[in-house]
Amino acid sequence: MKRRFLSINFHKDTVERYKGFCAKFGGSYTETLEGMMDFFDTYQLSPMDDLGPNMRGMEANIKKRINALISIIKDIEKHQTQPTTAMLQLLFEQTPPKQKQPRLVEVKQDAKNLRDHGFATSLEAIELRKERNTLQRDLRETKQQFEELLLSKIIVTKSRFGKPKLQLDMTLEALETLRSKIKNT
Repeated sequence: MKRRFLSINFHKDTVERYKGFCAKFGGSYTETLEGMMDFFDTYQLSPMDDLGPNMRGMEANIKKRINALISIIKDIEKHQTQPTTAMLQLLFEQTPPKQKQPRLVEVKQDAKNLRDHGFATSLEAIELRKERNTLQRDLRETKQQFEELLLSKIIVTKSRFGKPKLQLDMTLEALETLRSKIKNT
């Protein structure tokens, strides 16, 4: 479709200013004017209003709020997620870093509080839980080995004279391995 051209009368200095504006943004006069009108329609702005100081003020306020949010998030990361990190380390049984950690709960160093809490810091609690878990795991393994020894390696032999006796059906090497394992634990 062929478009028609019409003319509008403008002051000479406005036409010169508009030509410079169009040259700066690299479009035809029609495209530049349509872009400007679309901008004002889209953002519901009036070309008669002065937005300079208001826009700068809004931008400064937004930047201040963003900076405040960033500082709040950094503070949360530093101070409030460490107990969570300690719990996750306990969950995965990783050794916690050896640096001093903040206390989960402020504990006064008197005998009453130590009896109530049993430990002063979260790291002590983590260490105690890890030690308990390790001991429980070792106990389960020892029980399992003992049951295996009782059920599969010990045989009841009946004697014609006297009481039945227990016989250990195990090689000497396996017995020595078991003895050394028991001594080491």
